[in-house]
Amino acid sequence: MATRRYQLAVLSTLMLAVLVVGLGAYTRLTEAGLGCPDWPGCYGHLGVPASDSAQSVAMSRFPDAPLDINKAWNEMLHRYVAGTLGLAIFALAWISWRRPDYQALRPLTTLLSVVVIAQAALGMWTVTLSLMPVVVMAHLLGGFTTVCLLVWLAVATGALRLPAIAVSSSARRVGTLALVAVIIQIGLGGWTSANYAATVCTQLPICESPWWQLFTPSAFHPVSPLSDTYQFGVLNHAERVTIHATHRLGAMVVTALVLAWAWGLWRAGARALAMSVSAVLAIQITLGVTNVVALLPLSVAVAHNLGGLSLLATLLLTRFLCLSASTRQGARDGTVSTYR
Repeated sequence: MATRRYQLAVLSTLMLAVLVVGLGAYTRLTEAGLGCPDWPGCYGHLGVPASDSAQSVAMSRFPDAPLDINKAWNEMLHRYVAGTLGLAIFALAWISWRRPDYQALRPLTTLLSVVVIAQAALGMWTVTLSLMPVVVMAHLLGGFTTVCLLVWLAVATGALRLPAIAVSSSARRVGTLALVAVIIQIGLGGWTSANYAATVCTQLPICESPWWQLFTPSAFHPVSPLSDTYQFGVLNHAERVTIHATHRLGAMVVTALVLAWAWGLWRAGARALAMSVSAVLAIQITLGVTNVVALLPLSVAVAHNLGGLSLLATLLLTRFLCLSASTRQGARDGTVSTYR
């Protein structure tokens, strides 16, 4: 069991990671991903150029990238907070390697450090490759992965205490399927956003007819057509409709599986957890529908990103509750890490 101070450090880092994900969504949705055309600085400066002379130098260095102060600050704020998160995770890893009694935490904190380094590289490539969709989506998934690993670390350190739940093997399989489906759906959401397909369908429940006639597998090719910039998207209308419609169909599958998992929890007597899972799902569906009806308002779109993260974390935690007591103890001791 980790010390209370280390547990608080883990929880604080977890909250910081959630903030980074939210800022990342805000940066992306305000078209500030290229607010600074270079990395890690901004127009050759450590911060956003403020003085007239600094702005003149910036424009001379990047004549094809007009300076927008608001977008530049959005991008740099995200970088500053993400950098702070990276330092916090490295500190957690350093402490775990210094203390012999934290040996069981070392694989997880080391993995977190590797993910942070990969996230930094993806952040750089997001700028240098001008918002290439596969890089943008990978960066989003990396942020979600960071949060989930920190949730797992919070459980492993005892910062989050979870009671065991006896659930049938069939219900556990449903929980696993629901978790996998949510991960895939988050990837589809990232692909939808990265290819600027979020507003291509404005009708419910799927898309304007005949959307199925426009369906084309090329919409999911990881290598996008060559372009100087991918801002505002490079795919054609049919490909964007394909992406958006698939995301909505995926939402229907996720809804069915998550509700089935909530029912399994309810039958196991974990009614508060079942209601929590259902509530997070209902909020996420409401946000998704509002995005369509209101044409992607900024606050709702950011909340939808965080809602997907909340649903993923909720499923991860509730599925972890269904580990046997011996398996969970083994996971904390570093001897066992698989589901029964």
